[in-house]
Order: sequence, then structure tokens, then C-alpha cells
Amino acid sequence: MQACRKIAVAGATGRVGRHVVDVLEGRGHDVVAMSRSIGVDVVTGQGLGDALAGVECVVDAATGASPEQTAATEVFTAAARNLQEVGERAGVQRIVVVSIIGTDRFTGGYGAAKIVHEQAMLSGPIPAQVLRAAQFHEFVAQLVEWGRQGEVSYVPRMRTQPVAARAVAEALADLATAPSVSSAPMEIAGPREESLVELAKLLVARRGDSVQIEGVSDAADPDHELYESGALLPGPDAILAGPTFEDWLERI
Repeated sequence: MQACRKIAVAGATGRVGRHVVDVLEGRGHDVVAMSRSIGVDVVTGQGLGDALAGVECVVDAATGASPEQTAATEVFTAAARNLQEVGERAGVQRIVVVSIIGTDRFTGGYGAAKIVHEQAMLSGPIPAQVLRAAQFHEFVAQLVEWGRQGEVSYVPRMRTQPVAARAVAEALADLATAPSVSSAPMEIAGPREESLVELAKLLVARRGDSVQIEGVSDAADPDHELYESGALLPGPDAILAGPTFEDWLERI
């Protein structure tokens, strides 16, 4: 397979996508940024044909707006179908898509929607490569805000091996420009296992935030045991990329 020279990035203004654009441009590639804010919608297909003209590879870093399973599944299915169908007509040679470590173990929610996304991409006419990532370092602050109730923030008990979004972007760029595509998912995670609750405590201390962090288990979530059992940790063949969460905190 010929190396890609012109690469499109879906979700180019998002948490990972903006780094993918920056990394690829820094390596001298011709990059087409795609997002709704700049007139390209992979879900509806608006502007997609023009954006993919002459593109040889697509990095799909787009996310769904809703964490609810049905809504997220509809978004991911439509996006995969459009990228595969429009991409095939445009001559795209490969698609690289970011996913989540352990997504194939979920029975519901966003994780279950993401496995449908993977399957839709892998079943299309364009060869696809899936990169499953651990939770991002940036995810910790989001969970602290979601769980905040007055002076306390309730954070899920979770064993995780978090990774910086920038490191994931670098791995996606590597896959987009690799000489071949594998149908087997790859994994990327941070350098060591962490407790999400302890990471949240580190974060608020670093910020000087007086909020109290409390670890919780959501018994109403049928997949809550996955968080605590280590099911979201990477396998032995995963790419391990720094920095650690603590080192990352010192840099932001």
C-alpha cells in the first residue's frame, strides 16, 4: 500500500483530533481538517465529498455528542457509513479510527455504541485500522465536574492506565502513515495503572480546588464492575506512552 500524503482528520477540532492535525502538519503532511464547525459533517455527509477529494487516508477522531447508547450508535453508524461510502468514491485507501480499551466488554451505553462503530468501519470497503485508547488524562477533569455536588465531587471508582490525548494523536498519525493496515485492533495506554479517584484528588490539589473527592460505585450501571475489576486496563501488547498523569499535570 502506498504511503498516504494527503490525510483528512474527522473531528479535527476535538480533544484528540486537534492534536492529530498538529502532529501530521508538523511532519509535513497535507492535512484536511473536517468538523461541523468548518462545514464538514460526517454524520449527515454535508461537505464530505469535497473534503475527501484527493485524500488517501482518513483519521476518524470524531465523537458523539450523547453518551446514551441509542443516540451514540446512530451517530457512529451514520459516520462510518458516510466515511466508507464517500471515501471509496473519492479513492481513500485507509481509515484509522480511535476507540476505547475494553469497549468490546460493555453491554450498554457509549462503550457498546463504540463497538458497533468499530464493526461498521471494519466491514466497509476501505481497509480500516482501530486504535483503542485508555481514558485520556483530560478525562479526569471532566469527571470531577460531572460529579460535583456542592463541596463534594463523586467520581467513579475505576482502575485505569490513562494516557495523554497528544500521545494518542501521535500513535494515530503513525498508523495513518504506516506501510500497511492490520484488521486487529491495537491498544495504547499510559505508562502505569492508576486509581481514578486518586487522580481526581491530585488534580484538585494541583488546582487549589477545595472540593472533596469521593469514590462511588454506580450499581444502576450494569457495566460498573468493569471499571473496578481492571477490565479497562490495556493488554500485554499495548503501546505504553508517557507522560504519567502527574507529569502531565505539571506541564499544563
